[in-house]
Amino acid sequence: MTDPSHDTPSSTTGPEGPEAPLHRRGIKSYVLRAGRMTQAQTRGLEEVWPRLGLSLADGRQDLDALFGRRAPRVVEIGFGMGASLVEQAETHPETDFIGIEVHAPGVGKLLDEADKRGLTNLRVYREDALRVLEECLPEASLDTLQLFFPDPWPKKKHHKRRIVQPAFVALIRTRLKPGGTLHMATDWAAYAEWMAEVMDAAPGYANTAAPETAPYVPRPDFRPLTKFEARGEKLGHGVWDLIYRRID
Repeated sequence: MTDPSHDTPSSTTGPEGPEAPLHRRGIKSYVLRAGRMTQAQTRGLEEVWPRLGLSLADGRQDLDALFGRRAPRVVEIGFGMGASLVEQAETHPETDFIGIEVHAPGVGKLLDEADKRGLTNLRVYREDALRVLEECLPEASLDTLQLFFPDPWPKKKHHKRRIVQPAFVALIRTRLKPGGTLHMATDWAAYAEWMAEVMDAAPGYANTAAPETAPYVPRPDFRPLTKFEARGEKLGHGVWDLIYRRID
């Protein structure tokens, strides 16, 4: 979660036109931070990774073969410590989930929890999400892509690092099935407005929000409420969900 002190969206300088794919520009939307690994996280990476882990070297995936079935598919970028994603996978065994995260402690934690809960409908990449989208996930293969609480990079000079850019959402659209959805959530009001501006300008998307709440939607029941988010809500801090559908 990010700093929740900004409670209402306000006018802000929006995206400055189309960008090249982020990884090709050499600009990262994340910063790798060193962190100690717990015993459980280490176990996840060492013992569970061979079964549930995926890498760029695996190439373009056949998702039906990967999961051994045909099912709805959800990808989440930047799942943090993985609590929300594990909860979704456990609650929806009929759906297959793929998580993408670069930080080792979070990947290890998610893998450890997935193994302890006996989940078979979850796979994990520890890779740059842009490269996974471009190199590993087939076109028109996803029902939903989730992006929850990405780094808002609040300083204007860092806005180029925000993952939500015109090129990013255009790439996602090619991976969504027709009718598939891009679901974003943020607790940073200025980033919520940025997301809406990018999406409203992006070809081939339609906002699913009702007129009275547009461009935002109430938090859907299927997005788990995190402990941090619940604590923020009690303090009156805002969270904004945006859901856009791919149209042709």
